Amino acid sequence: MTLATIPSDRPFLDTVARLWLEGPALQNAPQALILVPGRRAARNLMEAFLRCLDGRAALLPRIVPVGDVDEEDLALSGAETFSFPPAVDKQRRLAVLAALVLRAEGIFNTALTLEQAWPLASALAELMDDAERVGVDLRTRLPDAAEPRFADHWHKTLRFLHIVTDVWPAWLEETGVMNPVARQVALLQAQATRWTQVPPQGPLWAVGFTDGMFAVCAILRAVLQAPQGCVILPGVDLALPDALWETLPESHPQAGFRHLLRDLGVSRETLAVWRAEDGRPELHRRMTLAGLMMRPMDGLSAWGETRTPLPLAGITRLDAADQQQEAACIAMILRLAVETPGRTASLVTPDRSLARRVATELLRYGIVADDSAGEALALTPAAILLRLLAEAVASSLAPVSLLALLKHPLVALGTTPGTCRATARRLERMALRGPAPPPGLAGLRLALGGDDDEKADTADSPDRAEPLDLFLDRLDDALSPLLSAGSCPLPELLAALVRAAEALARTADQSGAERLWLGAEGHALSTHLSGLMTHGAILPPQEPDVLPAFLLASMAGQMVFGQRVLQGRDGESLHPRVSILGVLEARLQFADLVVLGGLNEGIWPPATDPGPWLSRPMRTRAGLPSPERLIGTAAHDFITAFLSGREVVLSSAARRDGAPAVPARWLVRLAALLEGRGQMLPPHPALKWHARIDQPDGPARPVAPPEPRPPVMLRPRRLSVTEIDTWLRDPYAIYARHVLGLRALPALEEAADRSDIGVIVHEGLDLWLDPERRAGRSLRRLLLDTLAARQLRPALAAWWRPRILRIADWVTSLEAGRPSPDLCRTEQAGTLVLTVPLAPFRLTARADRIEIGKDGRATIIDYKTGSLPRMSDVESGWSSQLVLEAAMLRLGGFPSLPAATCAALEYWRLTGDRNRGEVLSVPRKPGDIEPLVDSALERLRMRVEAFDDPRTAYRSHPHPDHVPRYSDYAHLARVSEWSAAREEGGE
Repeated sequence: MTLATIPSDRPFLDTVARLWLEGPALQNAPQALILVPGRRAARNLMEAFLRCLDGRAALLPRIVPVGDVDEEDLALSGAETFSFPPAVDKQRRLAVLAALVLRAEGIFNTALTLEQAWPLASALAELMDDAERVGVDLRTRLPDAAEPRFADHWHKTLRFLHIVTDVWPAWLEETGVMNPVARQVALLQAQATRWTQVPPQGPLWAVGFTDGMFAVCAILRAVLQAPQGCVILPGVDLALPDALWETLPESHPQAGFRHLLRDLGVSRETLAVWRAEDGRPELHRRMTLAGLMMRPMDGLSAWGETRTPLPLAGITRLDAADQQQEAACIAMILRLAVETPGRTASLVTPDRSLARRVATELLRYGIVADDSAGEALALTPAAILLRLLAEAVASSLAPVSLLALLKHPLVALGTTPGTCRATARRLERMALRGPAPPPGLAGLRLALGGDDDEKADTADSPDRAEPLDLFLDRLDDALSPLLSAGSCPLPELLAALVRAAEALARTADQSGAERLWLGAEGHALSTHLSGLMTHGAILPPQEPDVLPAFLLASMAGQMVFGQRVLQGRDGESLHPRVSILGVLEARLQFADLVVLGGLNEGIWPPATDPGPWLSRPMRTRAGLPSPERLIGTAAHDFITAFLSGREVVLSSAARRDGAPAVPARWLVRLAALLEGRGQMLPPHPALKWHARIDQPDGPARPVAPPEPRPPVMLRPRRLSVTEIDTWLRDPYAIYARHVLGLRALPALEEAADRSDIGVIVHEGLDLWLDPERRAGRSLRRLLLDTLAARQLRPALAAWWRPRILRIADWVTSLEAGRPSPDLCRTEQAGTLVLTVPLAPFRLTARADRIEIGKDGRATIIDYKTGSLPRMSDVESGWSSQLVLEAAMLRLGGFPSLPAATCAALEYWRLTGDRNRGEVLSVPRKPGDIEPLVDSALERLRMRVEAFDDPRTAYRSHPHPDHVPRYSDYAHLARVSEWSAAREEGGE
């Protein structure tokens, strides 16, 4: 029997390969066998053999993974084969369990939906797998898992779990299948029994095991009993005192080895230490540091036994502010590493979000990294298309979800992706901006109103947009299988989804199936969907609106692995010396530079979760492994990666997803250990690089405010009274609107806000003040009818209805106390022409209400459903709307009204809140109106003449004390940039 360990300061797989090639086992290579934990380890060991052979020919041993075996892999000692029932298909198991969960009663307060039941079914499957890995029979252990003192809901949970103790075993027996893990355990036990009875005579090694199910331990015992059997473990800490070894907590990185050796029935002292070459001194010293850093609580006294400085060569710390800064810094570190010829670099992290960010940042430098940890199935392009399609149908083709679907790169609708996107943009401009159209394709056609005269915009696409009626016909044909599907069995619903997706993806020369199911991603997705369609008939009928959440739930945790050749911006392929690895892929690997990313609590290590079914004490009573065992596995992965490179960078982020994040406990331990010796990890300079990477070569200069000076002939000669206030506060907005011709696009699915309510109030009051159109109706009735005509969403209409009624009551009460005018006109259009040296300037207005009394003097009223202007702004000329309307009335600018001077100017605030309404009369003294009108006219004339000078610029926000409350052009003028510099004292 040979039981050995290879110290952590040596590359494990390369050492194993070299020892094999140098030993006597090579003479018996045809009968030789090496067992490894999984297929990744098998592939990596084969690569290690190739590196050691360096082009020399050799007959290599057979390398067999134990973690995911089948009969062909394990029937190695003769022609005899094992006879076990087949493993149940994964999708079939989840579908049956989900159906059982949906029929369960007594534990859930409300009826579950399919997307809620599917994760619970997955948790049930995981519970059974955990039990089978450690050899626990849930049928005998679960009934006693809850003590009487436990909460009553745990007893209810155990009654619900009769699914796994009674119903599911009966179903397995009836259908003649086995749980996948149970079958794997049976295979391993059968192989172990065979090897015990007939030991293999050739070399038989088992390498790289750190922990495992009890059946794996049976295999390893059989290996140790073989004549040339050998078990080689990676990095067992032989320096840890025996007293600490025997009491290691589950969260310690060596806890898995202690369990493994105990299950094998051997002691740590029997391990031989194998070395194929001299170790790296810096890694040997770091191994001592790692052992001291990870001491369990009872051994922390060793931290203070000496003040000798600890070796920190090759270790740096990266404390980023957030995930994006962390990714950018890691990308720079990897890029610098590969500038040295032959040097390898890798990022090791369990955080797939960080891995994607780093891969994206590396493209900035033309580096395409090999991300061997795979890609989440739900995030592959074809899966995203299916999810967007399901979301669009579930939302009745709401604008946001519809545009997200139509602009997906795979969508072509029988033309080309470019043509489809160009047409989708045209549809967006003509029908989808502003308030959402009525649901469905009929609503889109109604919103278009048959007007298809707008020319296609070809500036952003080489393909010309097609007519919208033809485009909607294509879309109708593509979506009809799913739009017409009501409540139906899940396989039929998924089949309709697939047909619609293929119709969307079809181009003029390629079918949708060819584009959707291409490569490893397409194969994985098609396999997933075919499994759901094959086994989903057992589930109850579903509505199409369950598909978005169900697709996401069913794809959770599934990764895609493939040999897809990625291309960078310049067409380069995968970089041979840069890799991004998950913690499983990083096991037994080695690189010159290793970055350990995502070292935050909840990420690395992961959060400990006992699952939805059993509490921690219940899991212990049932004989299931503690959730803290995951922490021990994560700790072992951390130490393995910590010792897998000559240079190591420990990276964490202070904030994740906008919330404060806690550094990993190992970083806290290391910092505390070093602080006790007056040391600290040196920070990596990447943070300084990141601070300067986008900075200019010279001193930074804030951007200057824009000062456009268009030719005078292009400057506007006509503005409304409301635009005069904008001209005063933000001339740049007048330039952008009238010179550049830019208009802000309405928002998608724009909600009705106060501007819409302003229209309702204005229309209702206009009708009420006209006796002929009022037709005896009250103001309440008129406003409610106007509200109904706007066809607002029911919830929004219900929100505004009581406010509108309060407005009606307040206006009615106010009007009862006001004298009746001789003449009253509403919504009056007026024009005033100013004669200036260059050319006439036209001022326009639409007055809400003008009344002329018996004395011939007028009152102008303006309705405001928002905030009122400040009195000081009106008197100083910053809010001049009513004053300029008074000037127009005095000069005869309203054709249907006689010229008249104003006795009063009033703003009526109509909000319908608790105050119901408010009247603001300007100016403070009624006798000051005419001087105010004269002053406003003179200021307007001076402003027109000033902007008739070609040297006058249309500046943005020239008066910091009088900036507009809202501006559609602030982002275009880059106000946030130069105004910040101005506030900080810049030029």
